[in-house]
Order: sequence, then structure tokens, then C-alpha cells
Amino acid sequence: MWWNRKNPKPAPEAAPTADAVPSTVNRNALLLAGLGGGVLAVFGLAAISSIVAPVFLALVLTICANPVRTALERRRVPTGIATGVAIVTVLALIVVFGYAVAVAFSQFASLLPQFAPQIQAAVESLGAALAKIGIGSDQISSVIGSFDAGSIVNVVWGLIGGLAGATTTFVIIFTMVLLMAMDSALLPGVLRQIEPHRALLVHSLRDYARNVRRYMVVTTALGVAQGLINWFVLVLLGVPGAFIWGLLSFICSFIPNVGYFIAIIPPIIFGGLTGGWPTVIAVIVLYGVVNAGVQSIVQPRVVGNAVALSQSITFFSVLFWAIVLGPTGAILAIPLTLLVRMLLVDTNPRMPWIRPLLGDNTASKLAKAEAKAAKAAASSSLADGEAGATTDEAPEPGSPGSTARPTTD
Repeated sequence: MWWNRKNPKPAPEAAPTADAVPSTVNRNALLLAGLGGGVLAVFGLAAISSIVAPVFLALVLTICANPVRTALERRRVPTGIATGVAIVTVLALIVVFGYAVAVAFSQFASLLPQFAPQIQAAVESLGAALAKIGIGSDQISSVIGSFDAGSIVNVVWGLIGGLAGATTTFVIIFTMVLLMAMDSALLPGVLRQIEPHRALLVHSLRDYARNVRRYMVVTTALGVAQGLINWFVLVLLGVPGAFIWGLLSFICSFIPNVGYFIAIIPPIIFGGLTGGWPTVIAVIVLYGVVNAGVQSIVQPRVVGNAVALSQSITFFSVLFWAIVLGPTGAILAIPLTLLVRMLLVDTNPRMPWIRPLLGDNTASKLAKAEAKAAKAAASSSLADGEAGATTDEAPEPGSPGSTARPTTD
């Protein structure tokens, strides 16, 4: 009967899945917190840039000199001697570079007084040309009146006097190179101990050191070649201060996208003062040919995918690190940006997807190569199939479809 029927039990509710559970973490809040922490870190780096810049430079020099120590250790040279040779190598390069900079500054200080009247006359002629275009004469007069070529000499002598303050920077670099070189002898063993627990971190550190070393060594070698070529060209053109501008070209070769324009301005000015427009045009053409050949053809082929940064990010990194750390930041913009990418992207297993957005085209190149190989293999197999079908369709001798040549006895 109906009164004996039992009510069915309600079905148990399904457990909520992970996607159905509302997240208590606000991603926007995390993003804002991360941006705030990044801003604080940037301001902190800018506040202690006088320490961070030489310390990071010492790190880059230690990374570049590490193969000297490892090569000596493979030949069974004691670790202490191998480390000492690496330190001496780095310090010798620093001393040679410092001597070249001091010579260039002294030549520049003696060069400016000779051309001060010509520079003043060129500025006045430029003001007259601007007045013909329609720019206000009052503004031009105020600018020309405030310009004094002799003040440039005072600025240069102030820079030379400021080189005494570079002694502190040299002491920091020397101390850090000494300590980092000694610590690098223990680093392989430390990485082997960490690798079973943090394999991705160890792999990222090794990749960073290898990429920075390759980029800096290649850029240094090509910068030396570029500076020597520009020096020789300027000597042939009779541009005053050719050694200074060759050294400037070498230094600016470490500044991507911007260094070329910084290096070409002084030779254009002094070439125009001595040789006029023909010399200016010759400097622009020859500098453009040398820069295009070195930085656009040779360097990408030698460096390869060691940098893997887009042009826009490279240009922004130069501006960013120049503001944060000064001129040293502009020179070391690529290693600094690679360090940030290593800390935030390479060591995070959830972030490989962002590498193509940063300019790493390794995956796309590999996919294109695989697609090209598959297409070539498919076309080859298709051609083999068509050749086989043609052979199968050919009539055999003596068959009705064959035309046999009659034989004569």
C-alpha cells in the first residue's frame, strides 16, 4: 500500500572540485604587491648604486675569467695557483683599460682649448641658421650667450679630478674579484650538492654564467676590433683625437642600440671643424659600415641565442639600468636583464611560456625546422611513391602492351 512505501534517500552531493572552490587569494592584490616590492627594490638599488654597480661588474669579470682557472685545473695546476692567475688576468685588463682611459682624458683636455674658438664660431653660425628658419632671436641669443667653450675644459678637468674618486670603485672591484675568484673554486661542489634538490635552479645558474660569458667575451673582442678600425679610419681622415674616439667606440659597443649614436657624435663635430662636410659624410658612412658589419652581421652569428631578448626590451633595459645604476648600468644592461630573467622566469617552472614574449625564439625556430624537415620527408616519400607506381605500370617485354623490336636472323 501507499502508506508502506519508503521515501528514497536523497543522493549525496558531489564534493566541490578545486575549480569550484572560491579562491581566497586576490591575484590583483598579489600583482600590486609585487609591483610595489619591485619599485622599492629599484629605489634601493639606485640609492646604493655606487656599491651595486662595481660589485656586479666584479661578478661579470669573475664569470668571464673563470675558464682560465678551469683550464689550468684540467692541466693539474693547483687550485690556488689557477685562481691567482685568473685574478691577475682580470686585474691586468682593468689596469690596461684604466690607463687607456686616463690617456684619452688627458688628450681630450689638451684638444679642447685648441678648438674652443672654432666651436664657439660654429655655435654662433648655428644660431644664425636657426634664426633664418624662424626660431625666436631672443631665445637663440640667450642660448648662445650662455654657451662658453671654455666651460667645457673646466668640466673635463673636473672629470679628471673626479678620477681620484674612482679609487674607491677600483678597491671595491679588486676586493670583490679577489673574493669571488676564491669562492668560485668551491662553487662546482656546492652546485653538485644542490642539484638533486633544486635541479632547475642549478641549470639556470649554469646557463646564465655561460650566456653572460659568451656575450661579454664576444662583445669585448668585437668592440676592440671596431675601436681599432674606427681609430685607423679617423687617422686617415685627419680627424683630431682619433684615439679618443676609437676608445669611445669600444666602450659604447657594450651599449646596444644607443652606443653607436653616442660614439659617432664627437668625430662628426671635430671632423666638421677640420674638414667640413666631406669629412662629416665620410665619418657617417664609414662608421655606419663598420657598425652594421660588426653588430648586425658578425655579432648575432657569434653570440647566437645567448641573449634571447627582443629589441624593444634591450633598448628599454639600457635606459632603465642607466637611470638606476648610472653609466655602468648602461654598459652592463644585458647581463643585468638576463639576471632578472633568470631569477623571475628561468628558475620558475610555471613561467617558461613567457620566454617567447621576451624574445626567445628557440621554440619557434625548432618548430619551423621540424615542419620543414617533415615537409621535405613527405615530398620525398611522395616522389618515391610516384616513381614506384610508374615502374609498376610499365609493360613487361612480350606483353600485348609492349612494342618489341623485331629480331633478324
